[in-house]
Amino acid sequence: MFSCALLGTVVLTFSICHSDGFTLAGEDIQQDDFLHARLHPPFQCLDMRPSPSIPTSVEYVKAADVKVIAALGDSLTTAIGANGSTILSIPFEFRQVSWSIGGYGTYQNVITLANIFKLFNPKLLGPSPMATFHGRPTTINQTGFNFAVTGHNTLQVILTFSSKPVGMKMSDPLIDAVYVLSGRNVSDQICHMIKTFKSYPVCLIFPGLSFHEDWKLVTLLIGMNDICDYCKNKTLFSADSFIHHMTEALDMMMNKIPRTIVNVVQILPMKPLRDVHKPTLGCQLQKRFCSCLVQPEDNSSELEELVQVNVQFQRKLRQLLQGDRFFKKDFAVILQPFLEKAGPPRLPDGTVDSSFFTADCFHFTVKGHEELAKGLWNNMFQPEGEKGMIESFSKPIKLICPPKEHPYIYTRPKTKSSAPTIKQSSLTKLLFVCVLYHSLHYY
Repeated sequence: MFSCALLGTVVLTFSICHSDGFTLAGEDIQQDDFLHARLHPPFQCLDMRPSPSIPTSVEYVKAADVKVIAALGDSLTTAIGANGSTILSIPFEFRQVSWSIGGYGTYQNVITLANIFKLFNPKLLGPSPMATFHGRPTTINQTGFNFAVTGHNTLQVILTFSSKPVGMKMSDPLIDAVYVLSGRNVSDQICHMIKTFKSYPVCLIFPGLSFHEDWKLVTLLIGMNDICDYCKNKTLFSADSFIHHMTEALDMMMNKIPRTIVNVVQILPMKPLRDVHKPTLGCQLQKRFCSCLVQPEDNSSELEELVQVNVQFQRKLRQLLQGDRFFKKDFAVILQPFLEKAGPPRLPDGTVDSSFFTADCFHFTVKGHEELAKGLWNNMFQPEGEKGMIESFSKPIKLICPPKEHPYIYTRPKTKSSAPTIKQSSLTKLLFVCVLYHSLHYY
């Protein structure tokens, strides 16, 4: 959920910054605050041990059995501006505190899903160790296994023509080929992840990943940018298009990555973000990077249409992931719904608690990331139909321990899937894109 327009404005003021070490003039970046701040109380469970032997079934994976953690998504997962105080911090991706994969310090320093899992397996591979700067090249040593990309849609089309070739119609097959080759989407991230997992034993920072033997946990949250861009192209960024590309992406993981549990986190209701206000330049620029949400007038037909689109995204994602469409012996995709009805945090006077939001009035601060991490952890150890929902971020979430009667991550679906299988031609095209991506990004 980020825009090049916003980045350009920030870069104009970035001359006062020191890029080395990701520090800014004054106190705009507080990267080391966690080690000096009040520590969270310890979190302990009666059973934090791994299984006696490596599980062979996805239904019997305990938290301590997970050897690898990874994340896919957009700027909510890259943690844009999460540990900054002004607009100057917005281009910084504070991956080390990201809710689903941040690895800064310990659980007592900052609560992230990765830091919770580190309590069960201190040798966990993949947590993000540091911040990065949006748009600059990064390495796995900097990002860990956080493959999220700021600004990514489920499918973001970039036509490479300077002008449309004479006689070519937008419906011509070549146009389809061009946008597939030029598109930046979640499947690109998956290609990058697969390549990294397969080449990881030769990496220096965390040697020892076994692609076929180790259990891997992947968290995916994406789609908010599609909703932000919906009014710009109602076909390309429709709920049906979102589901099509999500299906392709999940099929790629199921067919290519063994011993994997995938958390797909439900999209949150976006309309309440209109209520977040601060007297800052960042809040003004919010109209630029999610204009379809922010610019419509209250009670307008445009706003009502976008709200309904948001609901459609949620409903269709729920339908896609019902049942066993993405379930087999060593692989499962689980919808974690804790954000589906989440309302913004509010102060006693009813106004939005701005301490949960960065200077851009859109992304979460560390305070918000910690609540996301706790909500996701709890959902993983709650069965389908009994998963907790966040009603308001104003109420701090209390972590649960894996139940004694079922100490495993819940993965088995309750009902048979009605989700369609994508056509082989679509999967072949997607795999071709993956091969092309590897050839262009080999390192």
